[in-house]
Amino acid sequence: MRLAALFSGGKDSTYALYLAKKRGYKIAYLATVISKNPDSYMYHTENVGTTMFLSSALGIQLSTKVSFGEKEKEVDDLRILLKGLDVEGVVCGAIESEYQKKRVKMVCKELGKKLFTPLWHKDNEKYLRKMVKDKFVVMIVKVAADGFDESWLGRIIDAKCIDDLIKLKEKHGISIVGEGGEYETIVLDCPLFQKKVEVTDSEKKWEGNSGSFIIKNAKFVDK
Repeated sequence: MRLAALFSGGKDSTYALYLAKKRGYKIAYLATVISKNPDSYMYHTENVGTTMFLSSALGIQLSTKVSFGEKEKEVDDLRILLKGLDVEGVVCGAIESEYQKKRVKMVCKELGKKLFTPLWHKDNEKYLRKMVKDKFVVMIVKVAADGFDESWLGRIIDAKCIDDLIKLKEKHGISIVGEGGEYETIVLDCPLFQKKVEVTDSEKKWEGNSGSFIIKNAKFVDK
């Protein structure tokens, strides 16, 4: 079965397509909605421009649609994007967001495409630890919740990082997978990448209780 993977370059969308490929599905396209609204209800926005770079690492064709990020109207942009792709189904990395899953499911139903959500309601801690075990190198590129500080920007998710996220959950009630927008990520390497990504130029921006790790330049490195 040919599928399109909703792709942001972050951990959840990348791991979801990884699981789909492991189950024997053909990922024909990466589908990215590029939202102009940094507070989009539907789409990951931090460093989303790197999806073109990452699609090359994956060796999968990228299809994109620009969106102004208006609530509900941005769902129409997803519909337009998916309608133009010759696939039978869609992979989505949603874990707990009923808002996101409900709208993607609605679009898939309208277009006659099946929806696959391999991460849906996965145990959060087990998922993160399995992701690390599966050799995913994931960098935190945005934080926006109580308990985070500038030191989290650019941090790689490893066993110690997961332990620290659990402590923040206990103290501040965050989602340790960032499903509530607490943090966003970018994948620098995984088993699907033909080459790994090395960030060569970056900038940290911090304001109030949130901040971003902006990737200005990166290159491929042999694995």
